[in-house]
Amino acid sequence: MKVLMVLTSHDQLGDTGNKTGFWLEEFTAPYYAFLDAGAELTLASPKGGQPPLDPKSDDPDGQTETTKRFSDDAIAQKALANTQRLENINADDYDAVFYPGGHGPLWDLAESAKSVALIESFAKANKPLGFVCHAPAVLRDVKGENGEPLVKGKKVTGFSNSEEDGVGLTDVVPFLLEDMLKSNGAEYQKGDDWQSFALVDGLLVSGQNPASSAQAANLLLALLA
Repeated sequence: MKVLMVLTSHDQLGDTGNKTGFWLEEFTAPYYAFLDAGAELTLASPKGGQPPLDPKSDDPDGQTETTKRFSDDAIAQKALANTQRLENINADDYDAVFYPGGHGPLWDLAESAKSVALIESFAKANKPLGFVCHAPAVLRDVKGENGEPLVKGKKVTGFSNSEEDGVGLTDVVPFLLEDMLKSNGAEYQKGDDWQSFALVDGLLVSGQNPASSAQAANLLLALLA
């Protein structure tokens, strides 16, 4: 079982002067869920190397069992510091793909033609696709084999407008994830803000927020099983 995880390389939160990147829990929870299930993991990002961590996700009050495990895991830290360049990745080599969130993907992975083509390749090959929090943003320009948005008619979740408003970034992000999914014809659903909520529709798995990371990963594993 080979799983590809794709992280952002973008570290600027719009023109605020603040840093962003990937959200720690959204990487560590799926990473260990896959690892503990016996998966062979490959990490990739647009620029390769060390992806930028959203500093807020490493605050003491944001620590979880898996983030603490990661802080003591030299092997995992080395793997994260040496992600492969996305351009060198071939979907044929993997059984599934999972995108952690954080605000970074809104800027780089949503705009990445390589990422779009990669996801389309996984979908065409009927392989599971997983996305959590802001990561469904990377589906914006992804098309199905019928030429329509991949998410059209599918049950999908992701970081909600109310959650974006809650972190005060509604006017900073390049687009609102919930609005984009709806405009692409998705059947957007959400649970309570900040609570775990994940969906599976066919081979498409999505989680709403950081708390949904493990649930989304486990849904992906169930599809692989």
